[in-house]
Amino acid sequence: MNKIPLAVPHMSGEEQKYIQQAFDTNWIAPLGPHVNQFEANLAMYTGAADVAVTNSGTSAIHLALTLLNIQSGDTVFCSTFTFVASINPVLYMGAVPVFIDSETDTWGMSPIALSKALKDAASKNKLPKAIIVVHLYGQSCKMDEIMALANRYDVPVIEDAAESLGSTYKGRKLGTIGTFGIYSFNGNKIITTSGGGALVSNDVSQIEKARYLSSQAKEEAPYYSHSEVGFNYRLSNVLAGIGIAQLEVLEERIAKKRAIFEAYEAAFENNSKICFLSEWQETFNNRWLTTVLFEKNSPEKMMQQLAERGIESRRLWKPMHRQPLFQDVAYYSENREGSNADILFKKGLCLPSGTQLTDKKIDYVCKVLREISK
Repeated sequence: MNKIPLAVPHMSGEEQKYIQQAFDTNWIAPLGPHVNQFEANLAMYTGAADVAVTNSGTSAIHLALTLLNIQSGDTVFCSTFTFVASINPVLYMGAVPVFIDSETDTWGMSPIALSKALKDAASKNKLPKAIIVVHLYGQSCKMDEIMALANRYDVPVIEDAAESLGSTYKGRKLGTIGTFGIYSFNGNKIITTSGGGALVSNDVSQIEKARYLSSQAKEEAPYYSHSEVGFNYRLSNVLAGIGIAQLEVLEERIAKKRAIFEAYEAAFENNSKICFLSEWQETFNNRWLTTVLFEKNSPEKMMQQLAERGIESRRLWKPMHRQPLFQDVAYYSENREGSNADILFKKGLCLPSGTQLTDKKIDYVCKVLREISK
């Protein structure tokens, strides 16, 4: 059997139509009608008031922090259990991240740990200027609890929904609950524009400002005039055409991702050595990647043994507070006894979840997992 990848881009076949339109009309320049249409389609799909598409999800986070006027020396509370792209924009601003533990129901930011951190910050008169929560592997954080804390201390929330386009919390699309939300359209995401992202908000004026800043802060004038620092962060018209076609099949991709998860879960229904991330109450998970926790087996060893059988897998995110880059950064755990994020990293693995997976390949992965997890 050919190597089974973790996840690879899945084109619908309609992308070339929009790319050809861009070529036929010579809209090869960075902006154009496909960008406008992609933004409008994303706003309609998510229910957000407005959307600005960018060249990456990281750029979208950087814009959100800029719009919130984060300054050098400010603190930003961040989920520790995530990819470094969630945190790097904080460093771009000269700000200081403070890491918050996960909780075990959703693997997202722990409201208990967040409450501790906010109470401590308030006592020192140094509240964070923003909170970045990450909706991991398609699963929503406990947003009612998080937003209640954020509102109590008057701290804006940025939702990093890079992995969670199409997922919902109590009927609302993730990314539309906080002050800002971001998505990623990187090659391994549920839909892709090769590279790309989006900033969403229910504040239209803020998205308009994001478009201005992400286009080098070029002012309306008959010559090049600039009063603010800007960025070259806009998504190209050609790539936006890919995004239009990809968004058209998003619901199909979600259905397939969920079917893959259900097949894995059913295969190990009676196996106490392997457990899955459950769908938290009143949430809908796009199941971007199927993730498992091994109660007894080492995920590193399992990953190696899977690779020997032609199956690609990936460790769960190594917590940011364990990264050499952040060795001196403050961290708030949920429990005195230990860190939930550390436990998840030590136990967890991502399984092949590409939407091109056949039933035969899923069965093969399950067969191998059974053999090596005995």
